[in-house]
Amino acid sequence: MQNPEVRIYSGASPQQVAADLEPLIAFQEEGLSLEALNELLEERLLPHLMRYEQPEFQSMFNTIPEAGAEFGARIALSYNQGVTNWQVSPGGAMLEELCCQALCQLFELPATADATFMYCGTYANQQAIYLALHRKAEMCGFDFAERGLPGFPDPTRLVLLTSRDAHFSVRHAIRMLGLGEQSLVTLDVDRNRRIDIERMEETLAELKATKEVFCILATAGTTSTGSVDPILPIAKASQRMGAWLHVDGAYGLAYSLLPGWKPLFSGVELADSVSWDPHKQLGVPIPNSVLFVRRREDFQRMALHSDYFNREGMPEPNPGLKSPPSTRPFSALSLVASLRHQGMVKLMQRLGAPLAAIQEAADRLKSQADVELCHKPDTGILCFRITPQDFPEEELDRLQQFVYDRILAEGKRSLSLTRLDERAVLRLVAISPRVSCEALMQTVSNVRDLAAKYEATGR
Repeated sequence: MQNPEVRIYSGASPQQVAADLEPLIAFQEEGLSLEALNELLEERLLPHLMRYEQPEFQSMFNTIPEAGAEFGARIALSYNQGVTNWQVSPGGAMLEELCCQALCQLFELPATADATFMYCGTYANQQAIYLALHRKAEMCGFDFAERGLPGFPDPTRLVLLTSRDAHFSVRHAIRMLGLGEQSLVTLDVDRNRRIDIERMEETLAELKATKEVFCILATAGTTSTGSVDPILPIAKASQRMGAWLHVDGAYGLAYSLLPGWKPLFSGVELADSVSWDPHKQLGVPIPNSVLFVRRREDFQRMALHSDYFNREGMPEPNPGLKSPPSTRPFSALSLVASLRHQGMVKLMQRLGAPLAAIQEAADRLKSQADVELCHKPDTGILCFRITPQDFPEEELDRLQQFVYDRILAEGKRSLSLTRLDERAVLRLVAISPRVSCEALMQTVSNVRDLAAKYEATGR
């Protein structure tokens, strides 16, 4: 049962939060003692931080650090290591390289695979699309790093295909790479919010005469619904066309480690690149993201050398040659410490518990007349609409928004709001093993109470 005294955050408005935080940025000639600073932070900031450890937090992909991960992160913070180069951290650079090799084996990627740590899944997706463009340029006979988009005979012919439910970071990437949104073609999804393969093939046939598909992006766990696109047939289509296949597994890839879910991810080993965010369900501190490539030599397209740093021909490992940041945190340590502390048995339990909670909640809700389930959950996300009997269809979007706004303002639990097929829907996320089916059902009960209040007040 929920403790009525515990709030997952203050519920304050943006104006109230800003007013509370104002004293923190009143920089002065004289500093504060650590004791006084701690008191100020506890009073002014901490009430407005989200309590990810509470089972009532059911809205996003965040969780508190796992004990082993926190232990590793403390060491990393104490030594404050930059890890992109052997010169700045021999141990850090080597551990990152070894961790990347071990992760490739853990996810059963080909022996030729390699990986690099990134700041977040957004940057991992961006780099993957850059690599796809680079390879496309090589197929056209020029070096993309030297000539860029003008090297293509007609850059407007280049298109990237992805699901209409793909993460918005894909749109960010094509903007930042100079492609423009005209190069993004979104694919229809089936009833379970996965890419519709039949419609994808029709789209490919329609594009053949006027466009060149340089990349297809599949999602292994979409942000809104957690659905896993059918990777294997998408991989076969990519190979047939000579297009790069990137799998955005930022949210869902970890679930491929579970035997019961592994078939959903069939074909991921054929992808040219795959992104993953351990800082989601594994509970390692942010930032902690990884980009895998099927052929380690693909990272050579990212390599830049300098006179003082990452000099050409150096035999030592320099992870910074695989991705742009020349300074970034020692993220591998918290992940390694977490996996060693938990062991694979506990890791599987951690991953499986929230999936089971969502599945059970879906099973319990599917026969309830005032709840419309929007999909069958592949992973740990469930989208639904509250639909009271005889409630006007044209008012349902407003009802979902009302429920979301009130729950957020109360500060006692959280869920999120998204849109599917132009309809507002409520979204439950179980990322932490602390989120039980009972906690999810209590949220649905709260939704019902608020819906009844909406009807009673006519708001």
